[in-house]
Amino acid sequence: MNGKVVVVTGAARGIGAQLARKLAARGARLALIGLEPDELKAVAESIGPDAGHWTADVTDRDAMARVAAEVVARFGRVDVVVANAGVGTGGPFLDSDPADFERVIQVNLLGSAGTARAFLPALLASRGYLLQIASLAAIAPAPMMTAYCASKAGVEAFAHCLRAEVGHKGVKVGVGYLSWTDTDMVRGADEDPVMRAARSRLPWPANRTYPLEPAVDRIVAGIGRRSAHVYAQWWLRGMQPLRGYLPSLLGGALGQREIRRLEAQLAVTPGPRPGLIGPGGAAARRL
Repeated sequence: MNGKVVVVTGAARGIGAQLARKLAARGARLALIGLEPDELKAVAESIGPDAGHWTADVTDRDAMARVAAEVVARFGRVDVVVANAGVGTGGPFLDSDPADFERVIQVNLLGSAGTARAFLPALLASRGYLLQIASLAAIAPAPMMTAYCASKAGVEAFAHCLRAEVGHKGVKVGVGYLSWTDTDMVRGADEDPVMRAARSRLPWPANRTYPLEPAVDRIVAGIGRRSAHVYAQWWLRGMQPLRGYLPSLLGGALGQREIRRLEAQLAVTPGPRPGLIGPGGAAARRL
């Protein structure tokens, strides 16, 4: 990664911030994009004076076009873009706030497409690499996570389609998969007792929270290889051959049985579920 210019969205905290630090340690030059200016500045300062940071909403096409032009003007090129920005919400679909549901789709899916649209000209010039951060949610559509699963399935499909369009021009496109990783978003989801109970009943190894640093190390290694698929936890690769069976399993008898178990808890806490999760979700909600 020595000398490579890497753009990371959602870089103010969590996976994005840790990824930026790890890539910088391998010699990359970082352009950080996020919604929280103070946190973003702190991450950039922890990397060094060469790191740049831009406050922008990935769903704002004009803002992202401006940031892309400024990044190229500052660094002269872009070699890698990591579309990491994302938000989440959970709970039954009918109890969700429609605005929060739509914001998840906007940030996770349309924001990723907007990031690609803004930076692809620079990646075409450098024959670079775009990594789209998806999730286990793209492989295993789970109840109580309708917006998040739909958005992550969407960005996975988007990245696979884009790979075919730009591969012959030298640009590689990868998809990153993560299970529950120790971030503000996951900790925020666990604050909801119903979501916490639902997650605790998932089968091993999907029912545990994984440490952040090893997950990011695997993503960094995948970026170095320009991999088509990057798995932040070792067992996620083994989920790919099973994915054809999972919608019927999770949306059928197994999923319905688990939701029936949770109905008593849902009745105790009626009304809208918590909205966009964690500090990053709060920043997205303020927009």
